[in-house]
Amino acid sequence: MNFKEELQERTGQVNELIQKFLPKEEGFAAELAQAMNYSMTAGGKRLRPILMWESYRLFGGKGQVVAPFMAAMEMIHTHSLIHDDLPALDNDEYRRGKKTTHAQFGEAMGILSGDALLNYAYEVAFHAFYLEPDNKNIPLALQILSSKTGIYGMLGGQSVDVTNEGKEISEEMLLYIYENKTSALIEASMMVGAALAGASDEKIRGMEQVASKVGLAFQIQDDILDVTSTTEELGKPVHSDEKNQKVTYVTLYGIEQAAKKVEMLSREAIFMLDILKEKNEFLRELILSLITRTK
Repeated sequence: MNFKEELQERTGQVNELIQKFLPKEEGFAAELAQAMNYSMTAGGKRLRPILMWESYRLFGGKGQVVAPFMAAMEMIHTHSLIHDDLPALDNDEYRRGKKTTHAQFGEAMGILSGDALLNYAYEVAFHAFYLEPDNKNIPLALQILSSKTGIYGMLGGQSVDVTNEGKEISEEMLLYIYENKTSALIEASMMVGAALAGASDEKIRGMEQVASKVGLAFQIQDDILDVTSTTEELGKPVHSDEKNQKVTYVTLYGIEQAAKKVEMLSREAIFMLDILKEKNEFLRELILSLITRTK
């Protein structure tokens, strides 16, 4: 089985796992559950839960305790996409080739379903205690998950991004936005996987550094695709950054320099992964594949 086939298989397994944790579409709040599930089942790469799973495996994890954290991570990520697409932010009507949540269910339900997914993610993550009540690594994993998604992580990065639209910003501020808005969830994914497997604090911090570089490379590649790809290939509107007057790595340095930065960051991440005594060839290939992704 080659890498693409393995990735497709893992993506399918993650999709099946996520289905088990989705809210039931019943009762008076059925429409809220429908909006949540609409976004969760709209497709996507499932990159973050796969990175978490492979980091768990890298350090010898073999149980099911990682499963609710994988589902929770995708819920947090999906929450961020729902809110990014809202009229008050990017005002996009298509995501992953389908209508965005607010376009399908209305703006109010878009806001509420994003809020609900963020909260429900933590409800799901707490299922880990039922699976392995004596696992002393779960509290650390929860602490990592919560800290990387709040004001000192994803939401902090999103706030700086929104408040600086249309303004000239420095590379330092741009990298702060990327580090928090994008890298933080990738860092959380790889750190949680390592933590649940019982990796040392030093190894967990090492995974944070690897993931930081992966996240920055991923976001800069996203900037490139926003300029060079098509709506059909990308599954969402292109030239969105230009429309919203956003400063990106491409607008600062051009496509060629941005592409070089993606490759440099990815190679650095691979080098840091390779010096570990623990090995996971699939995880290595997954990070390398991000260099040349087209969607």
